[in-house]
Amino acid sequence: MVAHLLRLKLTLLRNSVRRSPWQLVGLGIGVLYALGLVGLGFTGLLLLRGADAGLAQTIVVLGGAAALLGWAVIPVAAAAADMTLDPARFTTFAVPMPQLLAGLALGGLIGIPGIATTLVALGTVGTWSRSLPAAGGALVGAALGVLSCVVLSKVATTATAGLASSRRFKDASAIIFLIPLILMGPIVAGVAEGVARSGDFLAGLARTLSWTPAGAAWSLGGDMAMGNYGAAGLKFLIAVATLAGLGLCWKLLLQRALVTPPFTGSAKKKSGGLGFFRLFPATPTGAVAARALSYWFRDPRYAGTLVVIPLLPVLLLFQASQTGSYGLLLFIGPLTAFLLAWSISTDVSYDNTAFALHLATGVKGAHDRLGRAVACLVFALPVVLALCVLPFLFGEDWQLLPGVLGLSLGVLFSGMGLSSVVSPRYTVAVPLPGDSPFKKPPGNVAQTMAVQLGGMAVLLLLVAPEVALMVAQSVTGSAVPGWINLVLGPVLGLALFTAGVRLGGKWLDARGPELLAELAVNR
Repeated sequence: MVAHLLRLKLTLLRNSVRRSPWQLVGLGIGVLYALGLVGLGFTGLLLLRGADAGLAQTIVVLGGAAALLGWAVIPVAAAAADMTLDPARFTTFAVPMPQLLAGLALGGLIGIPGIATTLVALGTVGTWSRSLPAAGGALVGAALGVLSCVVLSKVATTATAGLASSRRFKDASAIIFLIPLILMGPIVAGVAEGVARSGDFLAGLARTLSWTPAGAAWSLGGDMAMGNYGAAGLKFLIAVATLAGLGLCWKLLLQRALVTPPFTGSAKKKSGGLGFFRLFPATPTGAVAARALSYWFRDPRYAGTLVVIPLLPVLLLFQASQTGSYGLLLFIGPLTAFLLAWSISTDVSYDNTAFALHLATGVKGAHDRLGRAVACLVFALPVVLALCVLPFLFGEDWQLLPGVLGLSLGVLFSGMGLSSVVSPRYTVAVPLPGDSPFKKPPGNVAQTMAVQLGGMAVLLLLVAPEVALMVAQSVTGSAVPGWINLVLGPVLGLALFTAGVRLGGKWLDARGPELLAELAVNR
C-alpha cells in the first residue's frame, strides 16, 4: 500500500506537467531555482568542515531549527498549495492507518521542497565528515530531522484543517504571510546585524535548542565530533521521541479527520445591501466597475497587491538609510503606478468561468475594459499622487515634483491602456477563485514571465518621452522639462489609455468564446 501511494503521488506529478509544454518549462525553472538554493546551502555546509566545531554546531542547529519551523508554518499559511494525496480523499477507502501514515509521510518528500530539504540535510554529513562516528551521527540526525519536518507539517495542516476550510482563514493567512516575504530584505539585514553583535547569544541559543525537539536531531553529528557521546545518546533519544510523538499526534488527528471531515458549508448571512453598486451609475461600465472594485477588497488575489503598496515605502526607506541617499524614493511614484496599472492585466484570467456572465449579458468589450480600469483608478490615482510627494518630505528638491508627477501619471494611464489590451489577448494560469494566492497551477511560470517581461518592455517604449524629459531635467538642472512632463504625461497617457480600452474591447468582443474556453481549461 505504501508503494502504491508513492506511485500515485508520482503519477499525479507526472500528469500535471503533461497538460502543456508550459507546464514542463515552468517545472524546469522551479527545479533550477531550487537547485541553486540547494547548491548554496550544500556548499556552505561543506565549507564548515574546516571551521571551528563550535561555530559549525551553532550554524547547523540554528539552520535545522529554522527548517523545522518553516515546515510547520509555511504549509498552513499557504493552505492548499499542494493537495495531491489529500487525506480527505481517502475517507471512503479502507486503507490501514500505518500504511496510510507511512505513504503520506514519504509522499511528502516527493516534490521540490522535500527533495531540497533532504539534500541540504545530507550536507551536514559533509560538515561532520571529520570522523566516521561524527558522519554517522550526522546521517542519523539528518534522517530524523527531515522526517520530523515532514511529519510536523502534516500535524500542522491536519490540525488546522477546519480552519483551512474557512475562506476567511485562507484569505487572512495568505495576505499576512505575504508581509514578511516582502520585508525579507530588512528582516535578513536586521538578523545579520544582530548576529554580528551577539555571537555569544546565538551560541548559547544553539546549545539550548540542541536539547529540545527543535534541534536535538541536528546536533548529533557535532556532539559526536566533539566527543560528547553521552550527550549525543540522550539527544538521539529526544529526537526519536519527538518523531514518535509527532507521529502519534498526526495519527490521532488523521483518524478524527477521516471520521469527521471539516464542515465546509457557510452560514447564512444577511444581505449587506448593494455595496459598491450603489456608488456607480446604472450603466454597463458602472456595473463592471462596481463588480471589479468588490474584487479588489474581497478577493485575496487582488488584495495582495494592496498589501504590497504600503510596504514599498518601507523597503525604499530602508534601502535609502543603508546608502544615505534618499534619491531612490523618487521612483516610488512611477513604480507604484506600474504595479497598480499592470495588476489588471490578468483580470480576465482571475474571473475564470465567471467570465461567462459578461458573455451571457452581452456587455460590450469597451464597457468591460473601461469598467475594470475605472475600478482600479478609484484608489490607484490618489495613492500614486500621494506617494509622488513622499520623497520631497525627506529633503528632495521640490523642483523635481512636476516631472515625477508627469512620469507617474503617464505610467499609470499608459499601463492601464496596455493592461486593457493584454488581458483579453493572453490568459495565464492563476489561482482559482477561493484558493490561496500562493496556489498556482504548475508550469505557468515561463508563460507568465514572457507576458510580464514583454509587457514591461512595451510599457517602457510607451513612456519613453516622459523618461527622456526626466533625464533631460536631471542633466540640465532646468525646471522646464519637468513642467513639460507634467502636461505631456497625463495627455499622452490618457490618449494611450483610450486607445487601449478601444483595442482591448474589440479583441474581447471578437475572442469572447475562445477566452471562456481557455479559462475553462485553467480550472
